[in-house]
Amino acid sequence: MLTDPDCKNAVCTPGKKFTRLADSGGMYLQVSPAGSKRWFLKYRIDGKEKQLALGSYPAMGLKAARLARDAAKIKKSQGIDPIQAKKLEKLKNTRSSGDTFKAIAMEWYGKQAPQWSESHAERMLRQLERDLFPWIGARPIVEIHSMELLAALHKVEERGAYETADRALMLARQVWDYWLPTSDVQQRNITEGLKARLTPYRGKSFAAIVEPARMGDLLRAIKTYKGGPVVRTALQIAPMLYQRPGNLREMEWTELDLDAAMWTIPSMKMKRTKLEKEQGEAHTVPLPTQAVDLLRALHPLTGHGRYVFPGERSHDRPICDNSVRSGLYALGFGKEQSWHGFRASARTMLVDQLNLDPLAIEANLAHAVKDANGRSYNRTHYLKQRFEQIQQWADYLDKLAKGAEVIQLRTA
Repeated sequence: MLTDPDCKNAVCTPGKKFTRLADSGGMYLQVSPAGSKRWFLKYRIDGKEKQLALGSYPAMGLKAARLARDAAKIKKSQGIDPIQAKKLEKLKNTRSSGDTFKAIAMEWYGKQAPQWSESHAERMLRQLERDLFPWIGARPIVEIHSMELLAALHKVEERGAYETADRALMLARQVWDYWLPTSDVQQRNITEGLKARLTPYRGKSFAAIVEPARMGDLLRAIKTYKGGPVVRTALQIAPMLYQRPGNLREMEWTELDLDAAMWTIPSMKMKRTKLEKEQGEAHTVPLPTQAVDLLRALHPLTGHGRYVFPGERSHDRPICDNSVRSGLYALGFGKEQSWHGFRASARTMLVDQLNLDPLAIEANLAHAVKDANGRSYNRTHYLKQRFEQIQQWADYLDKLAKGAEVIQLRTA
């Protein structure tokens, strides 16, 4: 066994890369030609010899080295490889135990945001900054109690924003799910069970007319609209094509092939994740003859510019989202029918009244569905059926506008 003087006076044998001075229990002091001295423990795991670095002499004296050796041997007796345990401890030390909720949340956000669209990323960051950071952002995440988070969520509910409070809880849950696997604590996700403590809410659907006779009333009212031709045409085309309002109001002349009766919406304009926008296919929308006629009639007025439906103040920008909404209110239908609700109107009546193929309807709505083999439905399939379907739909709307008697189809 070594003594303190042995360690202090130890030198490397001339001509050797290093000299090892054995102590006990597999521990030795390794001396280099330059004079540096380091403690090592030699042991075997599954018949394989390993060396664990314990520390440098004289920073770690003989007594401290023996204590480190004994601690490592206890780990080995428990079936733990001391070298792996040391690596794990080093990894744990890279994260501060005092990390705040804000620090963890922003780390999580930084990994998620590149996968989201810019608008979604902005909404998520805004909600964190408005509804969570002011109350728990500066607190060490390991110390936050579920009641603290619940109190923050109740402050959101006090604004009457019950759905927003539920979304804030969803965000918090994802932050804790991200943090817990690498934390040095054993605790449950504190967001568990908190949803039951929030005020229940019913999600609001977009107002949509699904009764044929009432839809006929709306279509006749649209034809009497006294506003400008741009909004009037948008009002007429919206129920025919039943696309998302943002896509319709941002329709560009370059996206249209009126001779082929086709509207091609670029992938970057679609409601998709950032990756899907970048790698996805364009969404093709067949145009019924009625829509083609309306667009040809509008072309002399707006065809010189970029947008089919330009704003009144600037033709370099599309009409605002409120234009068609205001038009529906002006016609007395604002509470019954929303712009986005034309999608629900079409989806319901195409099946209930015309008994058309739901898969083709979903394709025209740009909804991703699964085929029989579990693959995402290819929106370019059934194009012929979709042309036929959307023409049937436009013809049906014409009949409703004329007040034709609607015969209820019997469902199987």
